[in-house]
Amino acid sequence: MSHVWLKQYPEKVSATIDIPEGTCIASLVEATCKKFPNKKALTCMGTSVTFRQFDRMANDFAAFLQNDVKLAKGERIAIMLPNIIQFPITLLAATKIGAVCVNTNPLYTPREMKHQFADSSAKVLVILNFFVDKLEEIIKDTQIETVIVTSIGDQMPSWKGLLIDTVLKVKGQVPKHNLNVTNFKSALSSGSGKAYTKPIIKLDDIAILQYTGGTTGLSKGAMLTHKNIIANMKQIQAWASPYVTEGDEVVLTALPLYHIFALSVNFLGFLTLGGEMILVPKPVPIENTVKLFSKYKITVMTGINTLYNAMNNNAEFKANPPKHLKFAVAGGMALQATVGEEFERLTGTRVVEGYGLTEASPVTHCNPVHLKIPYGSIGVPVPSTLAEIRDDDGKIMAQGEVGELVVKGPQVMLGYWKNEKETAASIRDGWLFTGDMAKMDEKGLFYIVDRKKDMVLVSGFNVYPNEVESVIVSHPKVLEVAVIGVSDEKSGEAVKAFVVKKDESLTEADLRKFCAKELTGYKRPKHYAFVKELPKSNVGKILRKDLREKT
Repeated sequence: MSHVWLKQYPEKVSATIDIPEGTCIASLVEATCKKFPNKKALTCMGTSVTFRQFDRMANDFAAFLQNDVKLAKGERIAIMLPNIIQFPITLLAATKIGAVCVNTNPLYTPREMKHQFADSSAKVLVILNFFVDKLEEIIKDTQIETVIVTSIGDQMPSWKGLLIDTVLKVKGQVPKHNLNVTNFKSALSSGSGKAYTKPIIKLDDIAILQYTGGTTGLSKGAMLTHKNIIANMKQIQAWASPYVTEGDEVVLTALPLYHIFALSVNFLGFLTLGGEMILVPKPVPIENTVKLFSKYKITVMTGINTLYNAMNNNAEFKANPPKHLKFAVAGGMALQATVGEEFERLTGTRVVEGYGLTEASPVTHCNPVHLKIPYGSIGVPVPSTLAEIRDDDGKIMAQGEVGELVVKGPQVMLGYWKNEKETAASIRDGWLFTGDMAKMDEKGLFYIVDRKKDMVLVSGFNVYPNEVESVIVSHPKVLEVAVIGVSDEKSGEAVKAFVVKKDESLTEADLRKFCAKELTGYKRPKHYAFVKELPKSNVGKILRKDLREKT
């Protein structure tokens, strides 16, 4: 692999990774549990479990799934939980018996649940008690046979858990239902002491069905194999290896585990290095996240632009920034330079921007930690990963030119579940076509210009919302902004900016004057709208599609 980007690699990081035959996700986690049996593995809402306890509970749940539920290798188990200890227990248990995990957003509507459960043919569902009433509406239209219900209190000591669950019921936050369900703690008790048979799990076996956001119609299930996930774990660990110490890291996990970013990086990547994962069930309001820096010696965190921006603007965070943070990782959406610079000014810690997508497990690029690269770059391909910039005809483009980013590596998905047409459109000759417009400079650093579908065409000129957003958010009176294209009789499309004020004195005239100085004519927003908040996914990603639908 003689590629220009390898010159940016730290000395200790190899250009390739090895994926040992005979391994699977569960075997790697089990090895960590044996290596650090008495160390804290998972912490949530003041409750911690050690690696030994984590493995034991996963064994109990695996025995229950295999013996009581008769869940077989290759069958699907849906996990519809926030960041609580039951999530990693369920996922590890499922991988121990070769079941396929279907990670599901807990805040899905019944319609969204129905599509994902029916499409995946999930047989078992582990769900938080807050959402069972939504399940009741659609379960008849799915193949779900067993429903295992858990509560926030289930992860806590008996007296504390009972108290919390009772309070939530009194407050009316736990809906009533008429479904026949099994309690999570009862399932663990039933599996305790029972043996389960470990199936032969191959690297090419599917481990996870990770559904995409569904921005263009119904969401699709990316088939991520044990090899895909392990490859990304190894790539993440290789990239972090010069800066972290095995068994010493404390990892803040505010991003949801049902999202592939937190699942691969925080859970599987850092937990298998012996790191303690601090789970945050409800990161917003941002005070919920900020207070954890004073409670725990957090050394690593992941987040997206909106999370870092919210922390930057929190009084407590500004007054008492984290003292033990080695590095912070950003992904999921573009990290705005002003946000990264302010976080670095407050904490002394640089935000390392990376790039990935569900179909690549997800990480394909990351900035080298040892180099002070200007914000805006997604860095270089991680070990064993190739990347190119192609035009619409699939031809490789010259250095510095904008085209579609395509990637190839062991982390690229097997394909889309039961969707050969979409698979063929996305993966060609082993290359994954990302749908993101990008460019590469002479150093091998890559830059995402924008999503292909988000690009605005003004009088034949390409306008990339990320660029316009980065300019507007640098205005001192702007908190957040999102830019879309709207129809225009003269130019075909025009730029429209939705702005959340940081200072109520901000006016449209202020922004027009500011953009006139910073942007060429066709890039400047023709329309402005001041809004109280921007629509966001549960991960915190700004949803431009929702703004387009309302315009």
